[in-house]
Amino acid sequence: MSAIALGIIFGFLGWFFVRYVLFGFYTVDQNERAVKTIFGRAERLPLSAATEDPFTEYLRPEERDRYRYPQVRVIQPGVHFKWPWERIHKVSIATQTVNMALDLEDPRANRGGTVLEAVTKDQLNVGLKGQIRYRVSERHLYAYLFGVKNPVVHVMGYFVSILRERIAGFEAPPAPGGNGASQPTDASAVSGVSINDLRKNLRDLNELMDRECLSSPARYGVILEASLITEIDAPPEVESAMAAINTAHNQVSSDISLAQAAADQKIVQSKRAVEIETLKAQAEVEPLLALAEQLHALRARGPNAIAAYLRNVRLGLFRQAERVIMEVER
Repeated sequence: MSAIALGIIFGFLGWFFVRYVLFGFYTVDQNERAVKTIFGRAERLPLSAATEDPFTEYLRPEERDRYRYPQVRVIQPGVHFKWPWERIHKVSIATQTVNMALDLEDPRANRGGTVLEAVTKDQLNVGLKGQIRYRVSERHLYAYLFGVKNPVVHVMGYFVSILRERIAGFEAPPAPGGNGASQPTDASAVSGVSINDLRKNLRDLNELMDRECLSSPARYGVILEASLITEIDAPPEVESAMAAINTAHNQVSSDISLAQAAADQKIVQSKRAVEIETLKAQAEVEPLLALAEQLHALRARGPNAIAAYLRNVRLGLFRQAERVIMEVER
């Protein structure tokens, strides 16, 4: 019996050593972070560090208490050890790229995850194509692991809801320069038509979505790094009408540009004609001004200077004349 008891004891010790000592080591890769829970509770940082979250400023005041998650101790890459009562939760922090139309709960939705539908300000149903890039926030691992059940699904829903809201009320900013523009605008830039405004301001729309989603780390522990809306399609029955509107607008813009160019050319010609006539008038005035200055100088030399000047001028005229008729005083 003693040999059997010793065998059981040594067998248990061996099993315990292999199960909880050798298998107690684990690794965290370079693109991973981990959080350890002890009896189901995550290791937390002091409250002073948890209150210094810069992302809370992007939340509305009534939401800050709801999304006030504690800060947890993050395990960095390397080899670590855990006890049997501890559990490790690994998370990849690599940047992920997904189609913005992808529905993780129902892959068949949104035409198989390829086109996201939205309604514009003028009640036009458009299809959006593009991608979003996101990654898990290392600072908000509690929200990602324990705050919500499926944070990526929540983030996608949050992004889609904001995008649809912005498209429903999107208005193009006023064009710089106002009525002074003389060049024709692009055919797809007819102002006042929502889909044209959206197509023309895709970059502004992407930047607007980036700003609106700055609170996602504090909400779900996921950082939306970029939204890349690449294409906005109108329904087929509307696309032909839009093409006709754009063509007509382009033709009108071209006619306006030609008319304005002709008007500018006439204005330039008028300015040149005015300059020529002004120079001619100055050419006629200059000799008279010079003569006036000369007479003034002669008058300053004495009372007989002007009479002598007039006599010399009269003699010059007599030399040029072929016949002179003079009145004789009787």
